[in-house]
This record gives sequence, structure tokens and C-alpha cells, in this order.
Amino acid sequence: MDKETMKPEQEVDLARSDSLSHGEVGGTIPEGTTTQRGLKSRHAQMIALGGTIGTGLFVGAGQGLKMGGPVFLLVAYIIITLLLYGVATAMGEMSSYMPVYGCSMSYYGNRYVSRSLGFTMGWVYFYVFAITVPAEINVTTIVIEYWNPPVHTGVWLTLVGIVIIACNCFPVKVYGETEFWFASTKVIGIIGLLIMSVVLFFGGGPSGEPLYFKYWSDPGPINEYLVGGAVGRLCAFVGTITFSVYAFAFAPELLVVTGGEMESPRRNIPKATVRYFYRLITFYILGALAIGLTVPSNHPDPLSVGSGAAASPWAIGIRDAGIKVLDSVVNAIIVLSAWSAGNSYLYLASRALYSLAVDGNAPKIFTRCTKSGIPYYATAANASFSLLAYLNLVSTGGTVFNWFVNLGITDIPFRSKLQPYAAWVSLVGFSVLLLLQGFKVFVKGNWDTPTFITAYIGIPIFLALYFGHRFTVGRNDKWALRPEEIDLQTGLDEIMALETPPPPMEKWHQKWRRVFE
Repeated sequence: MDKETMKPEQEVDLARSDSLSHGEVGGTIPEGTTTQRGLKSRHAQMIALGGTIGTGLFVGAGQGLKMGGPVFLLVAYIIITLLLYGVATAMGEMSSYMPVYGCSMSYYGNRYVSRSLGFTMGWVYFYVFAITVPAEINVTTIVIEYWNPPVHTGVWLTLVGIVIIACNCFPVKVYGETEFWFASTKVIGIIGLLIMSVVLFFGGGPSGEPLYFKYWSDPGPINEYLVGGAVGRLCAFVGTITFSVYAFAFAPELLVVTGGEMESPRRNIPKATVRYFYRLITFYILGALAIGLTVPSNHPDPLSVGSGAAASPWAIGIRDAGIKVLDSVVNAIIVLSAWSAGNSYLYLASRALYSLAVDGNAPKIFTRCTKSGIPYYATAANASFSLLAYLNLVSTGGTVFNWFVNLGITDIPFRSKLQPYAAWVSLVGFSVLLLLQGFKVFVKGNWDTPTFITAYIGIPIFLALYFGHRFTVGRNDKWALRPEEIDLQTGLDEIMALETPPPPMEKWHQKWRRVFE
């Protein structure tokens, strides 16, 4: 059908669809070229499976093991997985229903609750994503030091940072392809490590001695932390679960942000959401169990400050089992994983800033994109945070790592049977963990002002941003929109027009997806 034969309303629909395909968000067209839908289905699925698996799981789990012991580490990962189910499914429902260009958690907060909440969420997410990039760069250098290379740490910091920034300077389809192979390497590597743990468990290692639950007996299943006795064991549990949250960071948000640059997002986001939950069970819960079986909780090496062999508990377990060379192979996979996670966080940070600018909550200059859809000013601004990784040159890597960790309708394509109750449980659970994050400083003899500040600085920042916006720009707004006032239709027709038909195997996938919906 050509324009000459179109009815007026059809021309309007076509124009609106075209405007959305070029970046229209909430009726506002950003300046310059906008982001593009270059992420294919396989990119989305693999990014969901392994996009943010990085040093939190591969390296940070070692500190969690030392803090709480194998049982508390396993229990902590199970609890966090259950809480994240509520978060992921809630995000999956929102982002699959309205996956507009420039979408982010701040966009949905702005559209469905209030401008003040959207403004606050956007800047907090921007800060958290941006600050995590140097954290991944820093820990990558810790893992590299496992080989004791005769190269200055600054060289590694520079090299890792350059690769991460370079990957984000190419079109999003290049980012998607890079992450596809990075994530594939991580997934294959973790599966291999789980198989290796089973082999060692039953005595298939070089020594022929089965591990069974050896390290659960000596040094024991749970540890004491900060103080002795029952209080010490309680501190160990709280410390382990609050620290372990870092390993799970930001993957649900990755599903939301990639929805704005994904092909057929209303079909692909639900699949990615369910597969994300599979990932948590397979990689995190089973991974925590495997680490507790292969490495004793009193081992001196995992991320120990000042240790020349500070590295991942996986590599240490392999080395102690007497398996030659494999520990270096695993360490290489971990280095690639850290690079990949840093790559994902820089992507998230740049899109968070872009989304803020699109909504008018950041300077419009950050909406400018290249012809291939890269928000270059937003990417450059976030890349500058990578310079914080050079703090590693004046403090030990383990200490700097801990600094960054503390800064811590009816036509719905995806619906969870446990919502909205799962979301409320997750909200309460993560709120409690937030308040407990710096509990260590309140234990007698452990007060440390810098630790207290880094643990809780996020709360006053959030409140200052929210109430600062609420009583200035948003002083005439409602505190929150009523359900009947929320706009669930604008932009929906355009998104539906851009969806492609599902492949023949889609019905088979839907049957399996219902298990977790």
C-alpha cells in the first residue's frame, strides 16, 4: 500500500510507528540520531544467561566463603536467588509490555509512578553502573596477578579499560556479538567447573582421594565472624548474605535496558527472563555449593589482602587438587568474564544516562548518538569513571574491591503467577539487606568511619535527589499516580507494529516458560 492510497489515520499510524523506530520515547524525539534495535534474539538470550557474571561470582564468592563458611554461603545464594525471582519477573512484565527506545528503570519510574522517582532512580542507577566498571577493572588485575607477571599493575588497568571502552564505541550489534561470545565462554567455563567439582567430590582428581564433605567437617560448615559464639555465627550469616548480593548485581536491569535495542522485545524478553532464573539456579546456587566443597573456608588465598596469589577460589581449588595447568585456564576464563562484566556495566551506565537525558532529567547533549546508534557523549562521560580503577596503584587490590562493593492489563507478553506478592517480598528482603549492609561497624571494636560512609552513603543520596526534585521541579506533581491515571497505551501500537512473527518452535518454549510464570 502506498501513501496515495492510505487513509489519513493509516498515515498517522505509519508516521508514529516510524517515529518510534527512530527513537521516540513518551512523545519526545531526542536530538540527533538515536539508539538502534541491533540486538538479535541469540544476543539477548546469552546476555541474560551470562552478561553480568563476573568477578562477583568468580572472585567475590571466595570472601563470602571465608566470612561465613560453606553452609552460610550456600544459604545466602539461595535466599538472594529467591528474592531476585520477584525482581526479575516484575521487571520482565514491565519491560516486555512497553519496551520503548531509551527504556530503563528510571523511565518506568517516571511513567508509572512520578517524575521525582524517575529522576532519582535514573541518577542512582547511572552512578551505580558507572562506579562498577572500575570495580571490575580492579578485580581483573587481581586475577591477573595470580600469574605474578613482570608487568606494572598500571599497564593491566589501562589495557583492560581500553578494551571495555572500545567495545562500547561500536554499534550495539557489535556489543551484542562480543557479549554473546564472552557470555558463551563464561557459561561453558562454569559448566566445566561444576563437572570438575563433581569429579573431585567422588575422588577423580590426581590424588584419588574423594573430597565428599571434607571441608564441611574441617574447618567446619559455618564460621564465626567479628566475635565468638552464637553472636559471631549470626554476624557471619548477615555478613555473608549482604556481601554476596554483589555477585548477583544488575542482571535484571540488563534485561530492561537491552529491551530498548532488542529485536522483537515483546517476544524475546519473556524468554530471557525465564532463562535468567535458570542461570541463577545452575550457576550461582550450584556454584556456591561447588566452591564450598573444593576450597576450605580458612584457606589463606581467596582475595586475601597482600597475598601474592590472591585469586578465584575456583583456581585455588584446582591448584590444591594437583591438577596441572587447568588453574591457569580457569583464571584466563575469569579474566575474560571480568572484561565482559565491565563491558556490560559500561553499556548499562551509558544507556542509563541516555534515558535520563531523553526524559529531560539530564542535559540533552547526552541524547546525541552516532549514525549507528551509539550515545557517544553518554558513553564518554561514563568511561571517565574507569579512571577510578587507578586507586589500585595506591591501595591493595582487595581493599579497593571492597570499597566498590559497598557503594553498592490483559495483553501482557509475560506474567508471573506469584506477582505482585513476589515483588513485595523482594522489596522487604532487599530493604533489610540494605540496612544491614554496614552492620559490621556497629559491632563493638569494629567502628570504621570510611566503611560506615561507603555502606550507607547511597541512602542520603537517594533521599536528597528525590526530595530535592520533589520540592523544586516536581513540586506541583502528585506523590504517585493512581492506577487509573497510569498511561498503559501510548507507544504500544508502534511497538506491536515492529514485532516480528514468532518462530515455529515458540510454542514449545512457551510450554516450558509456564513452569516459572
